[in-house]
Amino acid sequence: MTPAPLGWPGIIRLGLVQSAIGAIVMLATSLLNRVMVVEYALPAALPAGLVAWHYAVQLSRPAWGYGSDRGGRRTPWIVLGMATLAGGSILSVAALALLAQHSPWGLPLAIAAFSMIGAGVGAAGTSLLALLAARVAPGRRAAAASITWIMMIAGIVITAGVAGAMIDPYSLPRLARVITTIALTAFGVAMIGVWRIEGAAPPAPAAPVARPRFVDALRAMLADDQARRFTLFVFLSMFAYSMQELILEPFAGLLFGYTPGQSTQLGGVLHGGVLGGMIVVGIGGSLFGRGGGMRRWIVLGCTGSALALAGLVIAAGAGRGWPLAANIAALGVGNGVFAVSAIGTMMGLAGADGANREGIRMGVWGAAQAIAFALGGLMGAIGLDLGRALIGSTAHTFMIVFALQAMLFLLAASLALQGPAGRPAARPQTA
Repeated sequence: MTPAPLGWPGIIRLGLVQSAIGAIVMLATSLLNRVMVVEYALPAALPAGLVAWHYAVQLSRPAWGYGSDRGGRRTPWIVLGMATLAGGSILSVAALALLAQHSPWGLPLAIAAFSMIGAGVGAAGTSLLALLAARVAPGRRAAAASITWIMMIAGIVITAGVAGAMIDPYSLPRLARVITTIALTAFGVAMIGVWRIEGAAPPAPAAPVARPRFVDALRAMLADDQARRFTLFVFLSMFAYSMQELILEPFAGLLFGYTPGQSTQLGGVLHGGVLGGMIVVGIGGSLFGRGGGMRRWIVLGCTGSALALAGLVIAAGAGRGWPLAANIAALGVGNGVFAVSAIGTMMGLAGADGANREGIRMGVWGAAQAIAFALGGLMGAIGLDLGRALIGSTAHTFMIVFALQAMLFLLAASLALQGPAGRPAARPQTA
């Protein structure tokens, strides 16, 4: 029997899981990063390497998705992933204590903790998206993508505020209490989100059902031209998206004279634009998202991002007279439009073959996104350093990096134009 599509309350409940994932990841990638570098004077390369490692571990996403496909239920994998994620964040504090003491066990424990964080994000995030793909009606996918990602950002913002208020005056025991409390609370929120969301387990089949091996399922997915092209689109667009992560604030400081506080506020302008773009797609995609509508939103978002980056190329030459905040806000809107429309398209394509393979498809696209994020941020920063060393001009270097980023967005848009972004999905089947 095919389960009924999720209503708005069910979509919002699954958004709680995304909020919980964002909250815990923020602790590892932001709070611990600052504490390692500032409070303990550890090399900045250490937290950067650990964050890159947690992305590398997420290359396991296809395996997690395949596991949830075989079992036919996503909830156990979400629970397992959230428990692993929460446990990894708590373990990271113990690793920090050893690193601060220059213990030889500190680095191995930190690697183990961030391995758990990466695996937890992979298992929970992939299974969550597969569940949304299987259970959200086509007409609600754009809004569902917006809701879940807005809730993820809300979880990050709330956690940042709570952690900031609780952690002063700083001490290692206080840090441990803060991270443990937030991790366990986030786990509890996620459990509320998935409680009975899938209903009762399906009855066992009278005869054993043959399941393809992981390699065969992966090969079948990549043999689909549309799925393979969309994988390349995800990699290129997310690579372009992440290139700006480490260079926007230095750009504002080096060429526009922004103080650290002002550049941080500029980051808030960017994220505000992203939220605005997500809301636009959530509403517009639901109203006008049929008949290739999501493809149009993807192209609009990628093209808008490229135009905003062209504005930053001009800004690098114009200097302080350029309306930088408005330019950054426009970039955020373009980023938000393409990101949510891409997630909505994933939901449609994930169940397109009607073979209960949403998990492995979401896993492959999640792995492409993870490696793009890891490489994009790194290449943006390296490109800036190399350009300044070889060219000798900071402004010209930023022009080149932003122009390359814009071209990647345009290339991603061209890929989206080559085929229908989200053909009608077959009715989901139970295992």
